[in-house]
Amino acid sequence: MDRLLCGDVGYGKTEVALRAAFKCVEESFQAAYLVPTTLLAQQHYNTFKSRMENYPIRVEMLSRFRTKKQQAEIIKKLKSGEVDVVIGTHRLLQKDVGFKNLGLLIIDEEQRFGVGHKETIKKLKSNVNVLTLSATPIPRTVAMTVFGDLDVSVLDEIPPGRSPVETYAVGENMRKRITAFIDKQVGLGGQAYVVCPLIEDSENAETKLKSAEQHAKDLQKLLPHRRVAVLHGRMKNAEKDQIMRDFAAQKYDILVATTVIEVGVDVPNANLMVVEDADRFGLSQLHQLRGRVGRSSRHAYAYLTFRRG
Repeated sequence: MDRLLCGDVGYGKTEVALRAAFKCVEESFQAAYLVPTTLLAQQHYNTFKSRMENYPIRVEMLSRFRTKKQQAEIIKKLKSGEVDVVIGTHRLLQKDVGFKNLGLLIIDEEQRFGVGHKETIKKLKSNVNVLTLSATPIPRTVAMTVFGDLDVSVLDEIPPGRSPVETYAVGENMRKRITAFIDKQVGLGGQAYVVCPLIEDSENAETKLKSAEQHAKDLQKLLPHRRVAVLHGRMKNAEKDQIMRDFAAQKYDILVATTVIEVGVDVPNANLMVVEDADRFGLSQLHQLRGRVGRSSRHAYAYLTFRRG
């Protein structure tokens, strides 16, 4: 198999991948799940671990969340066959990583891997079933479905109980109303993401783009009765993981972040996404960000803010 599974954000691609990996292990092969970020690796590792804990399936994770000593031990077990399913970042593509009997390679969010990575992936793909997952496949992948040997399967139905995310493009004149709406949704039991294009304020004052660190402080002042957290790529992996765990456990009401939450992050209770300075993001990014909400029966909203209009 060399197949692209294309389905909208939140339509169940991970569930298909999980069941495929289970079937692979059932047939005495190993499965590898390649993801683009450590945050996503940790989330999928937690999901696979909990779903497979009642079966004799050994799940491990290979990423920067593991120490060098732990990574070396995991690689050793992969080669000996002591690990059945491994979730990993680009670390899986390093030369020292090998498998005893790899039967399935799953590539998640394939649009996040560059051409160089794809060339390395080719070496893993020989005599191995490959399942590629994406809601927004890059043109090169789409071309392979037409001119190459890449087959396509489509998930075209939203899971039961969910409704489309209401999406609005708004200007700065709606700022007070957006803040009030965030407060209202949190008051109704929901949670909100607020995504900013910068980590901290830029020295170039002309840009006036919102930064995650400053905007989190501003929101906390405006909504002192709400719990606000900030998340960005400069934080240590353990800190990022803890913040996401706490947000998923509803210890925070509002998560102000950069695009580190763009792919894969799954917090069903979150139902509001606000993207600041939305013109600084690509269409694929906006689509992925909007897909972080609307993952439960709770009605979901996305607000894309622009400086003009």
